[in-house]
Amino acid sequence: MQHTAHRSRTRATALVGCLAATGALALAGCGKATQTVHSSPPQQRADAFAQRAAQVVRDWPKVAPVPGRQEALLPLAGADRPATADARALTVTVGHSACDAHYGARVLESKDLVVVSGWGRKKNPKAMCTDQLATHKTTVRLNGPLADRKVVDAATGKQLLKG
Repeated sequence: MQHTAHRSRTRATALVGCLAATGALALAGCGKATQTVHSSPPQQRADAFAQRAAQVVRDWPKVAPVPGRQEALLPLAGADRPATADARALTVTVGHSACDAHYGARVLESKDLVVVSGWGRKKNPKAMCTDQLATHKTTVRLNGPLADRKVVDAATGKQLLKG
């Protein structure tokens, strides 16, 4: 009986040794000069404006407004028609809170649309603030001429201008 137990342990030890040798042989091929490993930066989640602008482009013209107030998606109070169709800038009126310390507009362009949204950041998010609306004109730069593209408010999904 003792001889059988010793033989089983010897087989198990031999099997483990065989597996270890096989693993070492497999790993030995990992250091070859032909193998290339690339690292890529971790993917970042798209911000609220980028996600919404992509949705507007994808779903145009059937776009529902965004519910509630979001700092990254403030509705625009209007857009000024550029003097020429080849203009590469657009002036929009951003409606923001009177308590916003910083505000502006962002743009995403596609072949047929120019999607614009206002944004604002409160001076102190925990402080009380009245709900007064303040408006300011701001200019966004375009990568290409406005031409015949439509200008769409990302927050409301409404067309502001037709180029």
